[in-house]
Amino acid sequence: MSPHDRSDPSAAPARHTSTAELDAALDAAVAAFAALSSLGRSGRARLLRAVSTALEADRDDLVTTCEQETGLPTSRLQQELSRARFQFEHFADVLDDGAYLEATVDHRGDSPAGPRPDLRRMLLPLGPVGVFGASNFPFAFSVAGGDTASALAAGCPVVAKVHEAHPLTSASSFRAIRRAAESIGVDTGILSLVHGQQAGTELVRHPAVRAVGFTGSLPVGRLLADVAAARPDPIPFYGELGALNVVAVCPAAARARGVDIARGLAGSFTLGVGQYCTKPGLVLIPAGPDGRALRKALITAVGEVPSGVMLSERIAGAYATRSTALAGHAGVTVLAGHSDRRPVDAGGRHGAPVLLEVDPDQLTGDLLEECFGPILLVATYTDVDQLRSIVSRTGPALTGTIHADGTDSEVSRIVLDILVGRVGRIVWNAFPTGLAVAWATHHGGPYPASTSVLHTSVGATAIRRWLRPVCFQDVPADLLPDELRDEPVDHSLARRVDGTLRVTS
Repeated sequence: MSPHDRSDPSAAPARHTSTAELDAALDAAVAAFAALSSLGRSGRARLLRAVSTALEADRDDLVTTCEQETGLPTSRLQQELSRARFQFEHFADVLDDGAYLEATVDHRGDSPAGPRPDLRRMLLPLGPVGVFGASNFPFAFSVAGGDTASALAAGCPVVAKVHEAHPLTSASSFRAIRRAAESIGVDTGILSLVHGQQAGTELVRHPAVRAVGFTGSLPVGRLLADVAAARPDPIPFYGELGALNVVAVCPAAARARGVDIARGLAGSFTLGVGQYCTKPGLVLIPAGPDGRALRKALITAVGEVPSGVMLSERIAGAYATRSTALAGHAGVTVLAGHSDRRPVDAGGRHGAPVLLEVDPDQLTGDLLEECFGPILLVATYTDVDQLRSIVSRTGPALTGTIHADGTDSEVSRIVLDILVGRVGRIVWNAFPTGLAVAWATHHGGPYPASTSVLHTSVGATAIRRWLRPVCFQDVPADLLPDELRDEPVDHSLARRVDGTLRVTS
C-alpha cells in the first residue's frame, strides 16, 4: 500500500475498535508470536532495520501528516522521527550483541550444597503485548516508538492503542512498519492498532496480552495499572507517568554561572511548551546576592519566551486551570507570566510560560505535584539544612538535577545522596529535558514516576520488560535454544558458564 493511501480503515480518526476487532487483532498477534520468536535474534534485527528504512522512506509523508494533525513544528518532528528510527536500529544492535538474554550455563557437577544437575537459563519473550501511544511524542513514544521497537526486538507482537491526538500519524507509522515486515516475509500480525478508550481498557484485560507499556498521565496510568493487577492472571503494567523533577543549584555554581544556569533552565522548562515528562518543575536556589542574580536572570529569560501551541485544547485548558490554582496558593508569588494569573486561553491551545516563587515553608501538597505545561516553581534556601529539608520533601521523580562547582562538594553530596533514593536519572550540570537512547540510559523511577521502579522505557534495557527467565534442567542439547548449547552458532555471545562470565570461542 502506498504511504499516501488513506483508504486503510485504521486511518479513520473517529474509529472505535469493537470487541470483535480487538479479539481478531489479538488472535493475529498470538498466531504471529511463534513466527516472530522463530526468526531468532538475527532475523528480528533484520526486521527492525527494515522498519527504520521504511520510516525513512515515508519521512515526508509522516512529518507532513503529523504537523497537520498536531501543530508541532516541522523541525521538532523531523528530529523526533530520526529518534524513532534510531530506536529501531539501536534495538537491532542489542539483538546482535545478545547479552540481554542473560544466557547462563551451569554444567552437571558437585557443589557445596550437593550434586547439581545440568542447568541452563535465559530470557524468553512473554507473548503479545499492549502498547499505548503518548500524546506528546507522536513518533518516539507511540506506534513507531521505543515500546514497539523493544517489544518486537524481544520477540513479542504488539497491539498498539492509538492516541486520539494523532490517529492519522499512528496509521501512517503502522503502514510503514507493516510494509517493512512484508518486505522480509514476516507475519504482519506482529503489529495491530486499536482505537478508543474502551478498547484500551479491554486491551489491558484481554487474556492474550502478557504485558503492557504505557506513557501518559498519572490518573489514566494508575487506572490501567489497577486493571492489569485486577485480572484473574495479573500482568506487568509498565507505566511511565511523570512527576515533579527538582533542580538544586549549589552556592558556588550560582556564583560562578548563575546567569547561564538561569537561561538554560528557562529553555528547559519551556521546551515543547513544557510538555515533556522530564521538564524541571522546581528549582532551588541559594539565598544571597548570587541567588538573587540568578533569580533576576531567570525572570528576564522567561519573559522573553513567547506562548506556544499546546498539544490539544484539553491539555491547554488543564494547564490554565492548574497553573492558575498554583499561582493563587498561599506563599506563592508570580515572578513572570500574565498579570491576571490566567496564563493560557482556556478556549484555545496556547500556553504561556509562568514562573512562580514559593515560600519553602509552604512547599507541600499539590505544589509538589507535576503540572503539565511551561510552569516552574522557584524556592530559595538559606543554608544546607534547609536545602536538605526541601529536597527530602520532593516526591519520587524521573530525574533530579544538581548544578555544582568544585567547592560545592559537601552540599552536592548531601543532595545527591537524597536523590539517589528518589529518582531514576541524576543530571549533573545540565538540564533534564533531552534523553539519550543508549545502553546506559534509564528512564523511570519510583512511583509515581513509573509503575515499576525496576525497569526503563528508554535505552537498551527497556527490552527486559518483555522477557521472562526460563531454566532448562537436563534438557537434551538438540532441544535447547542455540544460545544455551555448549557449541552455539553465535560464538561471540557473552554467557556466564559455570560461574565465569565469558565469550564463547
